[in-house]
Amino acid sequence: MKVLATLLLSLSLPGSLRLLPPRSPLDYTVQRARKGGRWFLAQNGHAVYCYGPVRMIPEAGGGLQRVATYCQGERPIVPLKD
Repeated sequence: MKVLATLLLSLSLPGSLRLLPPRSPLDYTVQRARKGGRWFLAQNGHAVYCYGPVRMIPEAGGGLQRVATYCQGERPIVPLKD
């Protein structure tokens, strides 16, 4: 009987039962999307972390240029140093 009374008393005290807020599905999706990125050397000499594939895009002069896609920072597409 004392155990039951102690249990009920401990549950009735404020702050004794802490529930975590439910995680939104968006948080999980963002974490999953960021898994699997790679570091690349940009054409300007800086290292960039990108999540997307490396693509070849046409240049204005008629050639092809390697770019990394879905990169962190200000630019989503970064030209790569060969």
